[in-house]
Amino acid sequence: MIEQAAQILKTGGLVAFPTETVYGLGANGLDAQACKKIYEAKGRPSDNPLILHIAQLDALSEIVREIPDTAKKLIDAFWPGPLTLIFPKADIVPDAVTGGLDTVAVRFPSHPVAMALIQAAGLPIAAPSANASGKPSPTRASHVAYDLDGRVDMILDGGAAEWGLESTIVDVSQNPPMILRPGAITKEMMEPFVGTIAIDPAILDKPTEGLRPKAPGMKYTHYSPKADVYLVRGIQTIEAINRLAAQQQAQGKKVGVLATEESKAKYQADIVLSVGSRADLESVGANLFRVLRKFDFLEADVVYAEVFPLEGEGLAIMNRLQKSAGYRYIEADSV
Repeated sequence: MIEQAAQILKTGGLVAFPTETVYGLGANGLDAQACKKIYEAKGRPSDNPLILHIAQLDALSEIVREIPDTAKKLIDAFWPGPLTLIFPKADIVPDAVTGGLDTVAVRFPSHPVAMALIQAAGLPIAAPSANASGKPSPTRASHVAYDLDGRVDMILDGGAAEWGLESTIVDVSQNPPMILRPGAITKEMMEPFVGTIAIDPAILDKPTEGLRPKAPGMKYTHYSPKADVYLVRGIQTIEAINRLAAQQQAQGKKVGVLATEESKAKYQADIVLSVGSRADLESVGANLFRVLRKFDFLEADVVYAEVFPLEGEGLAIMNRLQKSAGYRYIEADSV
């Protein structure tokens, strides 16, 4: 299967494959025409950059112009793994990968299937998440098939993704380095190795008009189920959601609640799904996209979601939830 998938990539085709974060939709990262097929298959805006995936460190020097000391320290600490670094790009990297930018995002995944595929293909694989653009990222092969059936040449099934959230993206082409997308590798984990790391304000703020995204996911609404999603915050969150759910049900709407293990029994809605325990945010991150997709399968019309602290992996969870909700908040204490 790996050799067959590698041959598809070598001849300009598309292969969906598992990584430890989410499933990726891969093409030959040095073939502009193959990369354009990714955008077409996903319905992805052409200015939204892709990530190049490598499986040996020697490949990095072929696709970037320089490797700053900060990058070397992060590579030593976290590669292979769920960390993407942004470098000044080498001329060999086509604009179809970078969205026309002079930088390129690179990752060295740790999933054994991803590593075997890259090594067998013998080239960097350009790959965003293997979902229809704007929908929750796929954490299982069945999610890929649901979104992209007929638009991808092959799907490699590697089971459920371990982390469930896309990789952390850090721009190491600037000083201090800056987190452009939070993920499983947190600011708190990285700073002991490299000192201060900045956080791009766009992570938690609604993107401004005319923004040219430097990393995947910075500009566009993402991770959205078909239902309207609202984030509810405040001391009276549970009571507020129950009141809102009753109002929506009275109008004939099917209401979902994105809850946690600690609170799920307290809600009165048509669908109550737990994303995990607040005491284990890794479990919340791993389950988030699966749960958002399940609201689709259960045909929810509106979903009310709890919020999480803006620290550690909670920052990554809230980054995805805000995009899923289109930055729509409800203040619980005013409902």
